Amino acid sequence: MGSARVTSRDVAKAAGVSQPTVSRVFNSSTAVDPEKAARVRAVARELGYIPNLVARSLHSGNSFRIGIVLAYLKNGFFGEALQRLSKALNGQGYSVTVYFAGNRTEEVDAIVDDLLADQVDGIILASISMANELVSRVRKSGIPCVLFNRGQCDPATSMVTASNFEGGRRATEFLIKAGHRRIAHLAGWREALNGVDRKRGFLAAMEEASLEPVACTDCHFRRNVAMSETRLLFAGATPPDALFVANDHMAFGVLEVLREELGLRVPDDVSVIGYDDAPMANWKTFDLTTVRQPLQRMIEATARLLMNEIQDNERPPEKIEISGELIVRGSARLPKGQRRSAQGPSADIQD
Repeated sequence: MGSARVTSRDVAKAAGVSQPTVSRVFNSSTAVDPEKAARVRAVARELGYIPNLVARSLHSGNSFRIGIVLAYLKNGFFGEALQRLSKALNGQGYSVTVYFAGNRTEEVDAIVDDLLADQVDGIILASISMANELVSRVRKSGIPCVLFNRGQCDPATSMVTASNFEGGRRATEFLIKAGHRRIAHLAGWREALNGVDRKRGFLAAMEEASLEPVACTDCHFRRNVAMSETRLLFAGATPPDALFVANDHMAFGVLEVLREELGLRVPDDVSVIGYDDAPMANWKTFDLTTVRQPLQRMIEATARLLMNEIQDNERPPEKIEISGELIVRGSARLPKGQRRSAQGPSADIQD
């Protein structure tokens, strides 16, 4: 095409469709045959076609921007999730703006003001501490909203999570089958339903085995807090012989304390299981047994729910839980007769 800007007419000619069909594909306002739409998008990528977002917005009345609100990116799971969410939403014709929510009310006010000023068409909330207040404020604004990996006891909000109770229970049962009896749980946060459900799963498995937890400590999903609690646990007269940690971000810090500070052998002296299957979990440095969150399926469900709500703001909210699996690596003792998982890095996370 030379140095001239590629137009929708150029794409139409190359794809063998009409120019209005190309417009409909990128306006997301009218249904187009999926095979034809895929052909148009493929040709557009090949030619380097960039839709005119200003004209598109004026035509449809939408901004074609989605706001994603996060608490932080220190946890590698959220970095991967953000990348995958952006890709999924870009595929639907939307650009993404990322916002970070802190713990103070004035920060929530500022985030909501920014979302309204940017005229986003929809919002995905992945924040922990401010999720409840943000949801309330966002709902009043009328902007479609979906919670990603953040449960909330609110029937009016769509949300997508892993099956956290099931995951917590499965991890704990694995430790018990491996012969552990002095098991502690480094929990998430009592205000986050994900953490609460993982803790409930842990306690249910312990009760069924007639075992009392060595400890069940709220660590706020923070690595430094989990590290401090690990030091306290192993300074006692009867330290645990296994730890179930509410996410991998904390579990990496726990492994550092056990191996580097306390000189303990993992899993010979103590087993550790995390939650998420963040990419670092598969590194030889950590070799972490963990409950895998089905990330790609969660992202696809989140994008679908949000698109549905954008197209129909009267649509009733949906709550989706997706089962994950326990990925067995080298940080936890194996039950008799069981082997490590055959999988390497998560197919949901890795390219």
